[in-house]
Amino acid sequence: MLGAGLKKIHYNIFGILMLFFALNVAGASIDSPKYSKAVIASGPLVVTTNKPLAIIARAALGDNVKVEFLQSTSKSSHDLTLSISALGKIQKAQLVVLLGDQVEPRVAKAVSALPQNRVIRVLDLPALRFHAESDQLSHDHQRDPHVWLDPHNGNVIGRAIQDQLGVKSHNIISELEIKRLRNMLAPYANSRYLTHHDAFSHFSRGFGLYSGLSIRDASGGQKGARSQYLLRKDALQSRVQCVFVEPQYGNKDAQGIAETLNLPIISIDPQGMTQSLIDEGYEQFMQRIVAQFKACFS
Repeated sequence: MLGAGLKKIHYNIFGILMLFFALNVAGASIDSPKYSKAVIASGPLVVTTNKPLAIIARAALGDNVKVEFLQSTSKSSHDLTLSISALGKIQKAQLVVLLGDQVEPRVAKAVSALPQNRVIRVLDLPALRFHAESDQLSHDHQRDPHVWLDPHNGNVIGRAIQDQLGVKSHNIISELEIKRLRNMLAPYANSRYLTHHDAFSHFSRGFGLYSGLSIRDASGGQKGARSQYLLRKDALQSRVQCVFVEPQYGNKDAQGIAETLNLPIISIDPQGMTQSLIDEGYEQFMQRIVAQFKACFS
């Protein structure tokens, strides 16, 4: 009973805050003097839900805007929560970039009162590239949201942000560089590996690679005992060469399976936690991912 009461209080507080912010937005649109003095005078603010989208936004827009992201560097993007300060950033932003309503429901609720020209839902962009739907569904029947790991999608997202803010359209990673990175990975097209969680299907598509076996599902949740047994069986049969682990995850389960299969653990950072927000940030991010991936087979 106590837990239910606390939960009710939490939702009541959240509802009051959202009403307060909605009223502020209604009285201070992006074209109003109040909004202009608070935001535009100090430079446009772009807020993204996670670090990779911030890397893309900064590379797309240059240093004429301020780019901030809501994801904690110590947690995965699946654990995104909204503090009062985060809600304030969302309301002040000239543009909010989120993955989508289903994968980020808290943020979806927070932006529901904003004008549509101040919100981009990345997974709704029509030019995004996905695998066949049967290959892209996670345990809860959602498409794999890690779209930024395909450089084609990175450019699509970058151009959508540029178009929304009236910035001249340009690629944030050149086709020549994509080709160079693809050639670097070509020798490993059929190589097998394990990942800590199912996040690399877009990367594998973008560079013509095997998509890998995963210890956890696309949301980072643990699989059942039978799934773990079948995973070990498949890993032995396919002769995987390493286990990729992301720095923000506890890797106890990865260590266990690596020891069982006598495999090395390789750190890989698909969230770009160590990447600076600079003009060349997305290109550098992709270069680092490629180098980390190659380390499995060195």
